[in-house]
Amino acid sequence: MEKTIRVLVAKPGLDGHDRGAKVIARALRDAGMEVIYTGLRLTPEQIVQAAIQEDVDAVALSILSGAHNYLLPRVVDLLKEENAYDDILVLGGGVIPEEDIPGLKEKGIAEIFTPGTPTQVTIDFIKNNLKK
Repeated sequence: MEKTIRVLVAKPGLDGHDRGAKVIARALRDAGMEVIYTGLRLTPEQIVQAAIQEDVDAVALSILSGAHNYLLPRVVDLLKEENAYDDILVLGGGVIPEEDIPGLKEKGIAEIFTPGTPTQVTIDFIKNNLKK
């Protein structure tokens, strides 16, 4: 029997818009994944603790606020501090300028999905790139 993929969908920082996060959460759920949606305005510390407590396979971070160059790598750094990064795939999505994507990937974000990306692309990426 195949293990159900568990994904934490989170909105780091002060961003108050969660439509995209809810769309991706629903798409992942419809694809057979178990989704934990944490809601709005969480700190990286809260996101990492939730990811560890929920024993997730992936963390999908949705951000529109412009703080992606700080908040997304901070989640990666905290996962590394907790010795959880090697087990958890970290993804980013939202309004992120193309020129910022290579730097985010260098800092440990596996992939960045920008507006207009078909949800199936995200689903396939998760299924094909899990760490454990």
